[in-house]
Amino acid sequence: MAELIVFFSRRDENYVNGMIKTLDIGNTEVAAGIIQELTGAEMFKIEPLQAYSKDYNECIAQAQADQKRDARPELKGYPKSLSPYDVIYLGYPNYWGTMPMAVFTFLEKFDFSGKIIKPFCTHEGSGMGSSQTDIKRLCAGARIDKGLAIQGGRVKDSRAAIKQWI
Repeated sequence: MAELIVFFSRRDENYVNGMIKTLDIGNTEVAAGIIQELTGAEMFKIEPLQAYSKDYNECIAQAQADQKRDARPELKGYPKSLSPYDVIYLGYPNYWGTMPMAVFTFLEKFDFSGKIIKPFCTHEGSGMGSSQTDIKRLCAGARIDKGLAIQGGRVKDSRAAIKQWI
């Protein structure tokens, strides 16, 4: 089975363990890297053309505004095709109870019929939110497996949980 890890992640200022910290690599990208180490899957990073602010408070305001207007931000690029892949690990931080809107943009671009989607998210207390319901709605015809919610502040220690989930 061919596997692909598709993820959105944001470095810079993040809310981690109750405080604002500057991250060189976003928590979701750390989790995606662990999945890659365990599976050997290829990786694709979802990147909006217009990046969110490096400042945490500005970023969350931008993300909330995007969600309120149901935005579909333009992305820098896409994989050529998803047809070679049977399993897609889909990673994102929980923004306002679901996925960042750039992930919605990505999911609406492709037909996921017959694919297995394994969602994983990083969060600081809100778990998966409604993201699995949103993925099911956007990816009709795909099998959506039970997601894995990883607390962002503990992502570097999540290898055992990720391995069990895989």
